[in-house]
Amino acid sequence: MGNGRAFCAGGDVATVVRDISEGNWKLGANFFEKEFILNYIMATYRKPQVSILNGIVMGGGAGASIHGRFRIVTENTVFAMPETALGLFPDVGASYFLSRLPGFFGEYVGLTGTRLDGPEMLACGLATHFVHSKQLPLLEKELCEVNIDDPLNICKIIDKYVEVPILKEKSAYRELHIVDKCFSCRTVEDILSSLENENAERSGGWISAAIESLKTASPTSLKIFLKSIREGRLQGVGQCLMREYRMVCHVLRGQVSRDFSEGCRAILVDKDKNPKWSPCRLDLVTDDMVDHYFSRVNGEEWTDLKLPARSNLPASAMAKL
Repeated sequence: MGNGRAFCAGGDVATVVRDISEGNWKLGANFFEKEFILNYIMATYRKPQVSILNGIVMGGGAGASIHGRFRIVTENTVFAMPETALGLFPDVGASYFLSRLPGFFGEYVGLTGTRLDGPEMLACGLATHFVHSKQLPLLEKELCEVNIDDPLNICKIIDKYVEVPILKEKSAYRELHIVDKCFSCRTVEDILSSLENENAERSGGWISAAIESLKTASPTSLKIFLKSIREGRLQGVGQCLMREYRMVCHVLRGQVSRDFSEGCRAILVDKDKNPKWSPCRLDLVTDDMVDHYFSRVNGEEWTDLKLPARSNLPASAMAKL
C-alpha cells in the first residue's frame, strides 16, 4: 500500500533521459533490467501478493501491483499507462496483462493512456476487489494478524469489506462493443479512422478523448505498442518482458526515433506539453522501423533479458508462463 495520494506513479524516467543525454543509455537499460526481473518474480511468486491501490497507479506502479494475485482498489484509485504520450510504450509486462483484458479494451487503455477509476478496474479485471478507503485500516490489521500464505484466508478477510461499486455512465467499458469494433483494427491508422467514423455519429465523450490522445501521442510509440500487445496475446509473461526489454533498449538508444527524450522534455522537464515527434506522422513510421524495436540489440556488451529460473510454482503462477 502507498502512503499519501499515490500507490506508485511510476519510475524516475527523467533520470533515465538525463543519462541518455550524457551518452549513458546503458544505465537506463540496467534500471529496466532490474525492474522487469522484479516484475517477473512478482508475477510468479509462490506467496500471494496483496496490493492496496488507494491512489494513483501508473506505469511502474502497475508493474509492482497488477502482476500480483490480489489487487484491491478504492474510490480514490486512478490507473493509467500513459507512456505513449512520453515517447515510450506501456512496458512492465503490460503487453501481457493488458492483452488479457476483455475484448480489445487493453489496446484502448494502452494506446490512449486513458485513466481508469476503481470501479472500471474491477469491471475489466485489472482489480480483484473494491474496498472503501475508510475500511482499509481494519483490513490491513486483519491481514497482518493471520497466515496469509493461504489465499483462502486472504479471500475470507477481504470479502468482509468488499463493496459492489457502480460503473460510471460515461465509462468506455459500458460500450465495449464499440471499443472492440475500433481497437480490433489491424493498424493504428485504421483504429483512428474507425474512431473518427464513430465520432461523426455522436461526438464527445470517451471517443473524442481517445482520438485526441492518439493524435497527440508519439506515432512511433503507438505503432510499436500495438505490435507488442498483439504479440503479447499469444505469449507468457516471461516472453512479454523479454520482448519489452529489447524494445526499451532500442528506445533508449534512439537510433530510429528520439521521441522518449523529447516526450520527457515536453511533459516532465519544460512542461510545455508540446513535443516535437520525429517521425511526426503515423504514415512516416514504416513497418521496418517498427520491426527494428523487436530485434536483438547490436553490441558486444548487450544481452537479452535473463529471467531467474522458477520451480514448484502454484497453479496461479504456472498459468502465466
